[in-house]
Amino acid sequence: MKLRPLFFVLIGIAGLQTVFAHIELPNIFSNHMVLQRNAEVLLWGWGAPNETVKVYTGWDRQTYELKTGVDAKWSFTVRTLEAGGPFQIRFSGASNEVVLEDVLIGEVWLCSGQSNMEWSANSGIDNADSEIAMANYPNIRLFTVAKRTSKSEQEDVSGTWEACTPETMADFSAVAYFFSRRLRGELNVPIGMVDASWGASSAEVWTPSHVFKDEPDLAKSAEKIRPNKWVSVEPSSLYNAMIAPLHPYKIAGALWYQGESNTANGERYQKLFTTMITSWRAVWGYNFPFYYVQIAPYQYGGPEEGVVVRNQQRKSLELPDTGMVVTSDIATVDDIHPQNKQDVGLRLANIALKEHYKVVDMEVYGPLFREIKIEGSKVAVYFDHANGLKSKTKKITQFEVAAADGVFYPAKAKIKDDMVVVSSKKVKEPTQVRFAWGNTKLASLFNSAGLPASSFVSE
Repeated sequence: MKLRPLFFVLIGIAGLQTVFAHIELPNIFSNHMVLQRNAEVLLWGWGAPNETVKVYTGWDRQTYELKTGVDAKWSFTVRTLEAGGPFQIRFSGASNEVVLEDVLIGEVWLCSGQSNMEWSANSGIDNADSEIAMANYPNIRLFTVAKRTSKSEQEDVSGTWEACTPETMADFSAVAYFFSRRLRGELNVPIGMVDASWGASSAEVWTPSHVFKDEPDLAKSAEKIRPNKWVSVEPSSLYNAMIAPLHPYKIAGALWYQGESNTANGERYQKLFTTMITSWRAVWGYNFPFYYVQIAPYQYGGPEEGVVVRNQQRKSLELPDTGMVVTSDIATVDDIHPQNKQDVGLRLANIALKEHYKVVDMEVYGPLFREIKIEGSKVAVYFDHANGLKSKTKKITQFEVAAADGVFYPAKAKIKDDMVVVSSKKVKEPTQVRFAWGNTKLASLFNSAGLPASSFVSE
């Protein structure tokens, strides 16, 4: 009788050894996955300590042999082709084999943010029924990262790759879908979209914890984010669970639509956002392009809370390899979730096609404030991307000027040679100019490409 407990313990240990001897893969590896083309991609997983693992990759018809470490982990890099598929990958260990089918090689983009990125056709978008019915693209693959939080960085996410069909597209990020459809049409390669987003989330929860240790001012600013019933406001909690596990997975770039939940501390958004981007690039190990959407006009809390964030997002373009979509012409001020997600995805894709892939030659940005030059009581306002500058209204009413006292007054404005000259009888010695400065200011100034100017305040 005394031997029976020991007997069962030994059986239990043997059982555990059998379980842990199995080759296991992270969930980002599944049937229908897309691997980044023309790249050294990392394949990794778990087995038993010091176990021999063999990996067969269908695109080069090679078998690679490696050993796990004492931590039971294994990984190696393999070169991918220009594009194509479907391929098979086989992972063989001492006691099992895992086979992945229908693997494609193409372009992989990571998407993140809050509800406007998460928003799907089923959530409510323009022309939803017809868009869902047409969403049959076998070479577009979709992966939705399940919502999770964690106090520490995790090694895996929950989710699985699916081919794009009317059924799978309907609940996937609409912005990401329209982006992928445009890329596929232009590049003619498989496209993989990984969506890790969560409605109502602030940028702090998507930022690594070391940032707040290194930047005490950002930690202090994070305290201004008000708790809500939709998502954790604990800094780094979503990053740890939904972004950190993806670091080894090779991506072409990232898309971002967020900012509405940072109106409480919007004056710090540029530093927070650019630091977050830089930290993501650091852990991936390369400076991938990062394209984002400026939040739309909407009646946020205070009269300037939203426009402060928009201006901070504009200033974030100072970080290299970034691009911003302005949405002030495709929004309605009474809906924080604008229904036109098609143009948002299209504009993001056009930026990627021009800046990253360099396959289109077109204007992809609206006018962006560059500088002012003061000439007596008048101020000349210069923009980048201002070819064919024009106003939607007969009178240009959204410019204001201020003197050294910082009090702004409405200004008369006139377009002249792709710049705008502004003045006010109440400001004899102007020092500053601002444009569309208010939460609900819709677009009024465009370039010849029909893209709107971003709100701004000069410095």
